[in-house]
Amino acid sequence: MLRFGLCCLFKNEDVSFRTTTVKALLNLTRDRQLFKLSEICLHNARNLQLALEAAHRLGIGAFRIMSPLFPRMTHPEAGYSLDHLPDGDIIYSTLETCRSFADRQQIRLSFHPDQFVVLSSPHPAVVANSIQELEYQARLAEAVGADVINIHAGGVYGDKLAALKRFGNVYDYLPESVRSRLTLENDDISYTPEDLLQFCEQRGIPFVYDVHHHRCNPDNMTIEEATERAGITWKVTGLEQQCHISSPKAGWGSGIPRPHADYIDPSDVPDCWLGRQMTVDVEAKAKELAVVRLINDIRKLNTN
Repeated sequence: MLRFGLCCLFKNEDVSFRTTTVKALLNLTRDRQLFKLSEICLHNARNLQLALEAAHRLGIGAFRIMSPLFPRMTHPEAGYSLDHLPDGDIIYSTLETCRSFADRQQIRLSFHPDQFVVLSSPHPAVVANSIQELEYQARLAEAVGADVINIHAGGVYGDKLAALKRFGNVYDYLPESVRSRLTLENDDISYTPEDLLQFCEQRGIPFVYDVHHHRCNPDNMTIEEATERAGITWKVTGLEQQCHISSPKAGWGSGIPRPHADYIDPSDVPDCWLGRQMTVDVEAKAKELAVVRLINDIRKLNTN
């Protein structure tokens, strides 16, 4: 019943994604900028197609698409749209191929914007840039059929309730293309499931439960309680519940547990998850190797 997902990159597969810097772009004329960006975006779109084909071949049921699939698209000086690019039509067509393949093979797609997307910030410029980035990712999500754009609550700024209130005020005015996909995740420092679940329940926002973060940043809730309450937030959307799993690089009880290990210790998968219908993104340094190993480990557990 568990659908295991790969996050963004591969370890051994011949799949690569390119990027560029703003400095490199601004050294070029606008025509040369668009030519360079078009080349990169087409490469990345074609490699997204390769990534989905590899995921399907490996038995991986979900894929998190890297946020800068189309690099620097929202930058105030170097930004662009696909319509501006010489290969724009081919890129659109490739994205449609990705969408059709993912739909046909039932590969669930999602996005997880970088940490600079902070809707709870007290600084208007940060919020404005965050909204712009979310709108860009919503356009990509629509193009490829992704149903989740997952973010963190952001900073505490000395007052969690005030920060969440700011988040809620911004959320109410987000475009429907963003709001219909936006999910909220607990983190390993600031916001626990207990901090966020009531907020998500009141706002109708699906809650992505990260069990590793919960173990690093615990509250009064058990893993079973957090899993169940998180699952209820997904029911109103009709979407499959999504959670995250990691194992600590140094092991539990020896050093800082936040850094991720290469592979997942199957004992870190909660018993209450087994047999449950949901997507589990595997956040591990060994990438697809870790996902495949975990799939096999869980299969063995289910047959014993």
